[in-house]
Amino acid sequence: MGRPTSRVLTLLELLQSGGIRTVAELADRLGVDGRTVRRYVDHLVDLDIPVEAVRGRYGGYRLAPGYRLPPLMLNDDEALAVLLGLVAGRRAGLLTATGTATETAGETAAAKIRRALPERLARRLDAVLESLAFTAEPGEAATPETGVLLAVADAVRHRRPISIRYTARDGRRSERTLHPYGIVTHAGRWYVTGADPEIDPGTGQDRTFRLDRIADARPLPGSFEPPAGLDPAQRVLSGLAKAAYRYEVTLRIHGTVEQIRARLPASVASIEEPVPEEGTDPHTERWLHVELRAERLDWLPPVLASLDRPFVIERPDELRGLVIALADRLAASARQACDPDRIGG
Repeated sequence: MGRPTSRVLTLLELLQSGGIRTVAELADRLGVDGRTVRRYVDHLVDLDIPVEAVRGRYGGYRLAPGYRLPPLMLNDDEALAVLLGLVAGRRAGLLTATGTATETAGETAAAKIRRALPERLARRLDAVLESLAFTAEPGEAATPETGVLLAVADAVRHRRPISIRYTARDGRRSERTLHPYGIVTHAGRWYVTGADPEIDPGTGQDRTFRLDRIADARPLPGSFEPPAGLDPAQRVLSGLAKAAYRYEVTLRIHGTVEQIRARLPASVASIEEPVPEEGTDPHTERWLHVELRAERLDWLPPVLASLDRPFVIERPDELRGLVIALADRLAASARQACDPDRIGG
């Protein structure tokens, strides 16, 4: 069977058919053990679905008498808003995964809503979706499992430590403890930022993990207090800018933070701002220390040129050569006379 989310939904379907279902029967139908069945029941209870435990020789689980899922009632505007939101979320990579490798939860949800709509409204919405075009290509799908996302979000909300099984970029797998501060979406990916108390038992070391690389998240006893003035989004951006890559680039750029950030955002580069002298406007252009890391350098010379600010390359030397080569190409093109025969008319 599919991933935990699809099994939980199958469990709900079995319970909706009526009667008492034993743990052994549910485990056999779901292809899991009894302990996992009880965990899935807890998921349903967390979703405010009243599952009752029946004790005794013939005990098991059942839905509370008279319970039924409420119908979904949407008017034209609401239906269009939901479907457009699902389309946009799927393209941005901000939807969770289902039990199949080819569908996202957004695709299955959109299909269910489409089937439930009156034919008149469905045709009108289909016309909108079929005529809709995007100027950007779809983002890379890196969707987290729903169970992981819910477990991490619950830990963030209640300030509880969690244990996660994580696969790093190089394929190494580990199990670690995390004090999660917040969940952040950036560039089509989901991240959780927090502290790893096992590295520094005192305060913990800031860490950022991709949610789609977390295979399991389990709550642990205890609680923690996040740092004062916490900004999870800024922590994720800073962590991405300082991640280990092939090249470490150090620059000095003359300008303002705003001018530099227009081309080198916080997720790409870190800027060291000197304390302005007393009476000096903090927005005055001055020499700023900029650091970034990259797997390749070929994209950086055009970015530095687009800044149109004086800069000095401190390292690496390879970048200096690439900037000189770009400058030579631009100068050669600028000096070239307009010859219609050479440029096709």
